[in-house]
Amino acid sequence: MEQSSGRIYTLHFILLCLSNAVFSASYNMLIPELPAYLSSMGGADYKGYILALFTLMAGLSRPFSGKLTDTVGRVPVMIFGSVVCVICSLLYPLVSSVGAFLLLRFFHGFSTGFKPTGTTAYISDLVPYHRRAEAMGMVGLFSTIGLAIGPAIGGFIAARWNIYVMFQVSAVFALLSVVILIGGLKETLPNRQRFSPSLLKISRNEIFEPLVVGPVIVTFLTFLSYGALLTVIPDFSNHLGIHNKGLFFTFFTVASIGIRLLAGKLSDKHGRVPILKISAAMMAVSLFMLAVTTTPFVMMAAAVIYGVSVGINSPAVTAWTVDLGDPSYRGRALATMYIAMEAGIGLGAYLSAYIYHNNASYFPATFGVMGVAALMATVYLIAIYDNRRLKVMWRLVHMKTHIRRWL
Repeated sequence: MEQSSGRIYTLHFILLCLSNAVFSASYNMLIPELPAYLSSMGGADYKGYILALFTLMAGLSRPFSGKLTDTVGRVPVMIFGSVVCVICSLLYPLVSSVGAFLLLRFFHGFSTGFKPTGTTAYISDLVPYHRRAEAMGMVGLFSTIGLAIGPAIGGFIAARWNIYVMFQVSAVFALLSVVILIGGLKETLPNRQRFSPSLLKISRNEIFEPLVVGPVIVTFLTFLSYGALLTVIPDFSNHLGIHNKGLFFTFFTVASIGIRLLAGKLSDKHGRVPILKISAAMMAVSLFMLAVTTTPFVMMAAAVIYGVSVGINSPAVTAWTVDLGDPSYRGRALATMYIAMEAGIGLGAYLSAYIYHNNASYFPATFGVMGVAALMATVYLIAIYDNRRLKVMWRLVHMKTHIRRWL
């Protein structure tokens, strides 16, 4: 499919945004209710695995989704991710043991391992280069809307009827995503291959795309804190006397939604790296604020700053990944970046739980370590990445000078 000349808000793009919103709402509406559901089976001690297993499978499946995106096509990969959500949502009511629940949760991670990879590659094919980050920001905005409304819908349905109805509604949302993809989107990958089991054989060079090392490092360092916040913010809210444990994430989400579209436009105009420097620095500031705060007001201010930093970071780092990657292996480049994201979230969750250790006196250390990680991303972008780029440019200048003298 040809890229539109300066246009991004085409019918295909709008349908993709809607598909992303209902897909995000589908799996996110389960998250607040699953811990209690697992506890009712006698698995209260395993609640930490609800996010960990989901994220682990998402990360493990990325090399496969990346290769299939580059061979079979963008749309089939997106459809597979959404279909996984449909099937898993319908199976949750049928499991009755902790082991079966955790296994199902593990396989549910296939959904986010596949759908975002295909989606981002499709956007990159569809929109012009000079509006790439703006487009990434808009699609991310719809995903964030799904993230925001999904838990609210799930909680309302579970309270009004029961959790089994909630699982069914989750499946309907995911099925709606599939219908939109099948009925409204045309494939953008030229020279598609038919799927065969041999495509599932992954060689070493298909796991990591070396051209996107910069985005991988920044993504990993900045998403460490996201895993940490998901883990410790509920307890930190209780510590500060905030009864609504989700209030921090409400402020964070609203701030992230508010900045995404503007941040994408700024990234397209001024470049990915300058915008990412600002984002990483803001993230470090917000985490250091959490490390020293003793009041709910400062905590919510930190949530807003953190939300703005994530809203700036996400479209810029995704567009940067696409910019640097080989267009023929766009899925691989994006899968590599997403692996770094999931590794950061998972390690951040583990480290924060280890440092915090259910002791309120370790909250400052927990947030401080995550602030240092965000600061490291800032230092990398300023002192290492820019310096390396300048060295390459300097060598090119010298080469041109020697060529002129020789001629």
